[in-house]
Amino acid sequence: MEQKIHQGRNIKRFREMLNIKQEALAYDLGEDWSQKKISMLEQKDTIEESLLRQISAILKIPVEAFQNFDEEQAINIISNTFGDNACVGNPNSTFNFNPIGELKKIHEEKIALFERMLKEKDEMMARLEKLIGK
Repeated sequence: MEQKIHQGRNIKRFREMLNIKQEALAYDLGEDWSQKKISMLEQKDTIEESLLRQISAILKIPVEAFQNFDEEQAINIISNTFGDNACVGNPNSTFNFNPIGELKKIHEEKIALFERMLKEKDEMMARLEKLIGK
C-alpha cells in the first residue's frame, strides 16, 4: 500500500524546524495571507506547485522536501537500523551500521541537496532576469 505524502504537514514540520511562526510565513507570502490561512494550508494533503515554490523560496528548502518527505518511512528506517540488542544503556549492544559510511552518506546527501538548491536558485535568477529584461 502506497502511503500518501501530506504536503501541508510537511510544510508545518519544516517551518517549525526553522522556528518560523505561521504569522511570519504569512507575511512573507504577501498581504493576501494570514496566520489562519497558513493554518488551513498546513492541513491540506496537496498544495499547488506554484505555492510550494513560493514557500520553498521563503524557507530555503527544496520543493521536493515538501513533496517527498514521508514521516512513516523515516520512522521505519530509524527503527530498522538497530538490532534487538542495540539500545541505550546496554553494554552488550551491537551496532548494525558503519558510522563512517553513515557520515559519508549524510555528507553526500547534503551535497546533493545543496546542488539542487543552487540549481533552483540559478533557475529563479534566470527567470527574474528574463522578467526584468536583462
